Amino acid sequence: MRFYKNLYVSESMAKKKEKVIAKLNKKKYPLNTYVIALIEEGENQLEFYSTLMFRQGSVIDDDIFAVGLASGYDDALYLVEEIAKEVYEKTGDLDIRSYIRKQEREEE
Repeated sequence: MRFYKNLYVSESMAKKKEKVIAKLNKKKYPLNTYVIALIEEGENQLEFYSTLMFRQGSVIDDDIFAVGLASGYDDALYLVEEIAKEVYEKTGDLDIRSYIRKQEREEE
């Protein structure tokens, strides 16, 4: 799993962000945590996964580009909404994929 340099986090995740990232890198998946991922192809631009899906093996985390972390389903929904709102306010459209890719290139 790769992490976006400007990783979005829900308010309830802010204090434990570094610990959660460390656990995810070690393939230890904290309960009640959701990973918001940028989807490279297709109609959807973002998806979010419960870490339970990683534990069960129904989602492989090797190819995931994480752009956000949230505590719980409701926080994940809210965070996706906040990401979309920020992109729209800054660009005038909802091309989240292009916005995040551009931000990632500028940080290098």
